This record gives sequence, structure tokens and C-alpha cells, in this order.
Amino acid sequence: MSSITAAITAVGAYVPEYRLTNAILETIVDTNDEWITTRTGIKERRILKDPDKGTSYMAIKAAEDLLRKRKLDPAEIDLVLVGTATPDMPVAATAVYVASEIGAVNAFAFDLQAACSNFLYGMSTAASFVASGKYKKVLLIGADKMSSIIDYTDRTTCIIFGDGAGAVLFEPNAEGYGLQDEYLRSDGKGREFLKIEAGGSLMPASVETVENKLHYVRQDGKSVFKFAVSNMAEVSALVMERNGLTHEDVDWLVPHQANRRIIDATANRMDLEASKVMMNIEKYGNTTSATLPLLLHDYEKQLKKGDNLIFAAFGGGFTWGAIYLTWAYDTN
Repeated sequence: MSSITAAITAVGAYVPEYRLTNAILETIVDTNDEWITTRTGIKERRILKDPDKGTSYMAIKAAEDLLRKRKLDPAEIDLVLVGTATPDMPVAATAVYVASEIGAVNAFAFDLQAACSNFLYGMSTAASFVASGKYKKVLLIGADKMSSIIDYTDRTTCIIFGDGAGAVLFEPNAEGYGLQDEYLRSDGKGREFLKIEAGGSLMPASVETVENKLHYVRQDGKSVFKFAVSNMAEVSALVMERNGLTHEDVDWLVPHQANRRIIDATANRMDLEASKVMMNIEKYGNTTSATLPLLLHDYEKQLKKGDNLIFAAFGGGFTWGAIYLTWAYDTN
């Protein structure tokens, strides 16, 4: 096993300016602030309104934020990974375009697609490239323009999702900090519960698919909630157990921001107090691939070198998992 550990050494983020509040949604669909807040914990979500800008725009902005803060020459980056459920276009990877636009001229790039687990799976992928010893700087971005696949007459989905992007840099660490353990899972039986029916090889785009709104995301909320609650909590507790961690040892839970009740259930299973749980769902909603890096961005100033973080996510497909990572730097 390699003695090289892969650590996060920088964080960047971007969210659009426009805020779609619960009050605004009340004028669009049959819902209200109390109903949304009680069931999801969401108060508002950011929306990229410009129809000429896609996921890559936000990914580039998040990457540029990281590069600026880290004072890093993009030519030093070896690999750019973009986790997204809403790529700019089919076939041409969004990551390739992002790498070119930020000046990562010496990097290769590709996309990851595992729904809301994109960033979690991306962490494993990025860390593996670094741990191989062949790559020194891997830029991992989670970005989604969820508003591009949401039907704003469907109150079961339009209240949940928002747009945003976050980025982290993985580098080798000689002190043993960084990714320590992971437990990643998937189950193809879950793809019927959260999906976009049309637009792929199984059901190519046609006049009929557009007229029938088959290019929007649909979900069986009860089934997704049931699986997410049990599986996110289970893998988080398992990673703690096999690394000999108690609730006192864990400094932060970094959970996917899909639903506050799912987050609370995971924290309860881990026996964590609320002050150790990162949460920003009220501000952004579910930004899919961007939830985890946006949490790191919002809480970065509170993180200390050596902190034990447990990341957990659950996504369509189904995909889910947990990662144990030790923080490698003091922000100040």
C-alpha cells in the first residue's frame, strides 16, 4: 500500500446571485414556506438565470476562486475532474472545456456521473491518482445547473434543487493527513426512483419526449428518502467503527444536502451533536454535485489541521457512501 496520502489543500466555490426563495415558489406552484421548510429545511436556492451559461460557467468560476486563493499557476495542475449530472452537452466532457478555460494546459480531464454522489466518488478518484505517485495536483470540481432539468410546475422537485459549484485541490501529504478510508456502494435497482427518462440511448429525444416533459428529473420521493436515510447513516457509522472512531473523535460530519431530516438521521446514528454537523441547505437547497465542496467552502475558516471529517452522500442510481478524511491545513 502506498505511503503517500492525498490531502485537500485548497477550496473554492461559486453560487449564482439570483435567490429563488420559498416565497417566490409560492407564486409558482401549490406550496408554502412552512411546508417546504418543515419537510426539507430549505429556505432558498441559487439559480443561474442566464440561458447562455451552463454548468461549465460555474465550474470555471469555482476553479478560479480556488486558484486565486491558493495563488496557484493552473499550468501546474495534472488532472481536472468534474462531477456533474448536468454536463454542458453530451459526448464532449465538461471537464475538458473547464481545464482549457482555466489554463490547465498540462492537465488531462474527464467527467464523473454518479448523481448526488458525484463529489464523493470524485474524492476517491482524485485521491487514488495522487496516491499513485504519478500526479501531484488534482483539481476536483462538483458543479450542477439543476434548474436546467427541473420542471417548475412539479412541486415535488422544484422546491429541492438549486445551482452551484465547488472545487478542491488534492495534493500529496507527507504527514499522513488526507483521505484515510472510504466505503462506496451502488445498487442499480434504484434507477427507477430518481431519473430523467428521455435524452439517453434508451429513449432518444423526439417531439413526443419534449411535449411529454420527459427531459425533466422525476423522483419517487418516499422511496428515495427511505433508502437515503438508512444507507447514509449506515455507511457513516460503519466507517467510524472500522477506524475506531467515537463521536468524540469526529470533528465534523460533511453530509450531502438533500434533506434536513436525512442529515439529522445520519448525525443521530453517529451520535454527533448539532455543532459538529455542517449544514447550509437552507441557503442553497440540493445542488447535487456541489453540496459537499460548498460545505467545505462555507466552513473552511472553522476547520483546523488534524480535524477528523466524515463525508457522506446518497444519489440516484442508487449510489452512496462515506469517506473519512483528516484536514491538512489551518485556514488562518
